[in-house]
Amino acid sequence: MPLSKRLAHAALALTLVAAPLPLRAQDAHHPGPQAEAKPAPRGPEGRRLPPDSTTRQSVKLPDGRSLDFTATAGSLPLVDEAGKLQAEIAYVAYTMAPEAGRERPVTFAINGGPGAASAYLNLGAIGPWRLPTGGASISPSQAVTLTPNDGTWLDFTDLVFIDPVGTGYSRASDGNGKTYWSIDSDAATLAAVIARYLRVNDRMASPKFYVGESYGGFRGPLITEKLQEEIGIGLSGMVLLSPVLDFGWLETPRANPWGYVLKLPSLAAGALERAGTMPDPALLSDAEAYAAGPYLTDLLKGPSDKAAVARMTDKVAPLTGFDPAFVRAQAARLSTRSIQREIDRTEGRVTSAYDTGITGWDPNPDAAQPSFEDPQLTALQAPLTSAMLDLYARTLKWPLPNLRYELLSNAVNRGWSWGSGRQAPEVLSNLKGVLALDGQLRVLVAHGFTDLVTPYYASKLLLAQVPAYGAGRLSLAVYPGGHMFYSRDDSRAAFKRDVQRLYQDALKARDSRSAPPAGAPVEQLKDTP
Repeated sequence: MPLSKRLAHAALALTLVAAPLPLRAQDAHHPGPQAEAKPAPRGPEGRRLPPDSTTRQSVKLPDGRSLDFTATAGSLPLVDEAGKLQAEIAYVAYTMAPEAGRERPVTFAINGGPGAASAYLNLGAIGPWRLPTGGASISPSQAVTLTPNDGTWLDFTDLVFIDPVGTGYSRASDGNGKTYWSIDSDAATLAAVIARYLRVNDRMASPKFYVGESYGGFRGPLITEKLQEEIGIGLSGMVLLSPVLDFGWLETPRANPWGYVLKLPSLAAGALERAGTMPDPALLSDAEAYAAGPYLTDLLKGPSDKAAVARMTDKVAPLTGFDPAFVRAQAARLSTRSIQREIDRTEGRVTSAYDTGITGWDPNPDAAQPSFEDPQLTALQAPLTSAMLDLYARTLKWPLPNLRYELLSNAVNRGWSWGSGRQAPEVLSNLKGVLALDGQLRVLVAHGFTDLVTPYYASKLLLAQVPAYGAGRLSLAVYPGGHMFYSRDDSRAAFKRDVQRLYQDALKARDSRSAPPAGAPVEQLKDTP
């Protein structure tokens, strides 16, 4: 049974009261007279987050274009049927004035973890500002000055970044968010938040899209299904960025060969990069064919089959760039932790599991057992948190000096309930369902070549299992880089082009279905830029 069929009914009963009118603040980029700000109604008792703040903003993109937009930082209160406050959901929205006679699309962005705030997508990938973090290493003490984002989606869609309970500034009213920390209640709650934002802001007629990264990608089909079947809202498109589609494929025991098969093409991509060659699908076709063919066959023979180990070593070593002795010692079953240490062992550095092109120093290079923090995920914690706090306080005029901002909450991650079923959670079934139900829905699955956490080859094989009704509406794109490939300039630009094409196709399909009958007066519509 699809996971969404078992969504907690308690979470569905929750509703969102109308958000208070925003407190308008004049941004520093637009000096001038300002009307006296009056406190907005606070809604249900017990709210900890301040009234919403709305500011006028402008960014000048590297190509010379300027985007003038409205930014709102605030929250939606979550209440039960008796009107008692249950939680406050923080969000940041960027909106632009629509073209005459046309509803502007709105996109809801949610990160993963579970336990991650939406700052990664906001300041890393698609928001109007970006925190530069590109390069072979990341410094926690780097400058946190934001720059205009050449990869922002704001020029073709409004953006709403949502922080689930326990992340960012979103909190349960009683301080205990465990009610929301499960696959079922999380999806139900976030679908309700999206629906409430649309109602409060009179956006129900707008084309609606979703983008989710990592576990946020896992959430996408669940939320879309919930909106379609139970709330009565249809999305025009989804972008699933470095998603997990089936945990059973990624969290396998060491004796299960499948995990090694899925990672091998990404290891080959990393070897190409280290040799100075940018990976692409054509260059990795040999690694993919070998991984799902002779490699899998020899893995199934077991590590005691010396002939099989020899054959794999002869093929895996040159594909991955590792010393044959290292490959042979692991019977060609390369664990992620050993790989992270081996890639740059001579320099005493370790590589990120999220992107094998990013490295940091090994704190104990002489230790027999590796012990180190991830050079990308952990190193990003300080600069991204500081940049988000600065954005809230100085630019968005929504400072919260007495509340901790949770960029990546260990409490949420450790406290997450994965259900009690016999099978690992998966959303491929839900993805099939939403595509089958809506023949206009478009989906883009995007990955980085050198990501070992959610390897692209897993999604490639899983998406091949979707029947023909998804043809032309379901696509996979893979870019140089890792889990957060958008930190690379060229990949971010290519990603934006692919996403913009998806939006154009989705809006054309939507417009064609809503066209008036022959003979009726027609207003001339423009394609989305």
